[in-house]
Amino acid sequence: MNKIKLNNFEIGGDKLTILAGPCVIESREILFTTAEKLKIITEKLGINFIFKSSFDKANRSSIKSFRGPGIEKGLALLDEVKKEFNVPIVTDIHEPSQAVIAAKTADILQIPAFLCRQTDLLVAAAKTGKIVNIKKGQFLAPAQMAPLAKKVEEAGNHNILLTDRGVSFGYNNLVVDMRAIPIMQETGYPVVFDATHSVQLPGGAGECSGGERKYVSTLAKAAIAAGADALFFEVHPDPEKALCDGPNMLFLDKAEELFKTCNDIFKLVRNA
Repeated sequence: MNKIKLNNFEIGGDKLTILAGPCVIESREILFTTAEKLKIITEKLGINFIFKSSFDKANRSSIKSFRGPGIEKGLALLDEVKKEFNVPIVTDIHEPSQAVIAAKTADILQIPAFLCRQTDLLVAAAKTGKIVNIKKGQFLAPAQMAPLAKKVEEAGNHNILLTDRGVSFGYNNLVVDMRAIPIMQETGYPVVFDATHSVQLPGGAGECSGGERKYVSTLAKAAIAAGADALFFEVHPDPEKALCDGPNMLFLDKAEELFKTCNDIFKLVRNA
């Protein structure tokens, strides 16, 4: 297994890594409140922490859906978070032209699940030299991630993460096959499990997606038991009022308890 170096830690090593933060940038206050609390929690628990938020959510259900502040304002805010709390940043890109711009701030460029097969996007992200996190499309089998990792490799970049977020199962529903974790690890790269998007009900609320937050904990713990190297959570101080993905986001005040349990399981699995 390749260990991916980031700042002073490794993803895929002997410490759990958590990528977490609000789905999309709503305000400076929410961004900073969440980043500060998550850093305190992860430092207390000895977990590697990467802050996540999106400057734009281009793959929304409705044209009326909130998308975020855009690339210029969004990256400026993420850069403030990075400097204020001394944390690495992961954020989504949707177009090849965004890669170089986002790479000035982000330590990890994330490829959204719906765009995971877009060769030009993968190559552009790879050429920045940043870590590329490819989220598995809901329409792909886990073994189909190997050719996508190969696209990044062929562009000269071996700093790759692969993220599972469930697979489409009928209309407006996702299911998780935990076999996906070891299958994707056969590529040699660390595997992240996205515990909050995996409980999403895509388009399940008409012009927006629904979600079943109550299952986030169950799936996160199961993924760590199955050998996942890292976890991804969207976290918000008040998900019920969130402007994006509220039904599946984790309450900020519930994060420490779940992170601790997952970290305990991680230690058991790694020492087994």
